[in-house]
Amino acid sequence: MVKPKAKVDEEQCLSCGGCVSVCPKDAISLKNLRAYVDKEKCISCEICVNTCPIGAINMEAVD
Repeated sequence: MVKPKAKVDEEQCLSCGGCVSVCPKDAISLKNLRAYVDKEKCISCEICVNTCPIGAINMEAVD
């Protein structure tokens, strides 16, 4: 079974950086003024999902 990984809706992202600051594995960075998730580093903890003030981050199954 594959764990879902965080995925950012780039059109909704406000570039606030909240998700970047709370990620325990430094899996999120800002690129081109949008949050980007490194799927290799993401441990599916959902902290970023719960931190995003507008709900621009969701969990998505990755093959």
